[in-house]
Amino acid sequence: MEPTGVQVAQGKLVCAICLNLLNDPVPIPCEHSYCRTCIQDLWNRDQRGIYSCPRCKKEFISSPVVEKSGTLTPLGEDLNNAELQASPTNSFAGPKEESAAFEKHKVVGPSRNLQENNCSCQHEMKKIFCRTDQQCICYLCLIGQHKDHETVPITTERTEKQRKLRESQQQLKQRIKEQDKEVKLLQQEVETINVSADRAVEDNEKIISGIIRLLRRRRYDVTQQIRSQQETEVSRIKEHQKKLEQEITELKRKYAKLQQFSNTEDHTQFLQNYPSLSALSESTHSSSINIRPQINFEDVTAAVLELKDILEDILRDTWTNISLKLTDEDVLMSKPEPRTRPGFLKYSQEITLDPNTVNRYMLLSEENTKVTTTKEQQSYPNHPDRFINYNQVLNRESLTGRCYWEVKWRGGVVVAVSYKNIRRDGKSEKSLFLYNDKSWSLYCYKNCCAFYQNKLPTTVPGPISSTLGVYLDHRAGILSFYSVSKTMTLLRRVQTTFTQPLHAGIWLFEGSSAEFVKLKKPI
Repeated sequence: MEPTGVQVAQGKLVCAICLNLLNDPVPIPCEHSYCRTCIQDLWNRDQRGIYSCPRCKKEFISSPVVEKSGTLTPLGEDLNNAELQASPTNSFAGPKEESAAFEKHKVVGPSRNLQENNCSCQHEMKKIFCRTDQQCICYLCLIGQHKDHETVPITTERTEKQRKLRESQQQLKQRIKEQDKEVKLLQQEVETINVSADRAVEDNEKIISGIIRLLRRRRYDVTQQIRSQQETEVSRIKEHQKKLEQEITELKRKYAKLQQFSNTEDHTQFLQNYPSLSALSESTHSSSINIRPQINFEDVTAAVLELKDILEDILRDTWTNISLKLTDEDVLMSKPEPRTRPGFLKYSQEITLDPNTVNRYMLLSEENTKVTTTKEQQSYPNHPDRFINYNQVLNRESLTGRCYWEVKWRGGVVVAVSYKNIRRDGKSEKSLFLYNDKSWSLYCYKNCCAFYQNKLPTTVPGPISSTLGVYLDHRAGILSFYSVSKTMTLLRRVQTTFTQPLHAGIWLFEGSSAEFVKLKKPI
């Protein structure tokens, strides 16, 4: 760091004996300089006859000849003259008159707290800022308790703090601009939703009128679902809009307060109050608004047009399709299902198997993430949640929201997703993952693979890798099974309505094993 003018004065122009600016400075052989009178008086008072430097303690055999310094004397005189010119008692400028003392000084208004501008320890004006201790000090403190500290003129520190203040103001200004833009985007989304919803209602009214006898009971339901979803989406967006507008108001208030403080002319007041403004200078963080793709109610219209040409005996299946179009979170509430493995890993869920559910012919290991069949019965305690007659186990954590996990398997396995209230005891096939309406299962054995739900199998074409991926979007009613290798191959995708939290399940054939992979979410 380059030395400041004040630091030069401290090192070369201050007498270490009297602690004042050098008066008639003289150098001694060790190259330190003192006031002529000070050094001579010091040596004259030493009755031991030892002549030494007060700073470096170097001793001289005889009293050195002290001669006037031709370099330091002009510097000391210039600094003294500068001090005298800066003193308001040495000049007077009356009305419409100019004083030479003000040529290089900015005249500011009177301070309301002049007393605070004086140093409490020396009663001198605070003209120096100590960066080490973060406080304003006077010249005498500079050569005293703040000696060897990092110091700069008070005006230099004010300039630096002013620069940082302007940066904070600019950040707030940019934040206001960005959030104004987000508000406009939200307004456009509201308009798009309203137009699309109105068009969907109008089109459906026209289509349904042609098949009124068959769909009289359904017409009102379709309209109500559209309006309900419309209201939900608009309400959600307006809530975000309201929060943004409130934050903009708060940001503008902070900006105005910082602007007012930035105009403070009194340097000391500015620096002493600056730390209290740190909270105002901080940019308010707001969660990013996710502008989803345009909501398209035309999908509902297409489903109704399809319904027009079908017969009454398949009306129920078609109505289910319409209902899913209205409630599908992929369309109205959520992001689409990921397409790549890194995309799925964003929703990776740690799976831990529940020892209270595992069958006694199954062994848990790897911190309850791996299960293997055994020929010997394990000594698990009795528990109402334990599977009695089938080699099955459920995980401990409830699965809701969007989740993804992977299972490495060997031998024969059923990878399932099940409600917790599935039957556990007895020999009834209702307690088997494949044969009830409380679970959804992927059966894998050698090159054979099939999906089961409530006894109904659906063949899944191979090949199947030794790692299976399971993706669940509970709210949207989506469950997908993937074969995981270098690529993600979709094996089966189910869309339904889940009425309870779900649990991951495993059913093993004899001599088989399965392990839940510990996945890392991408940064």
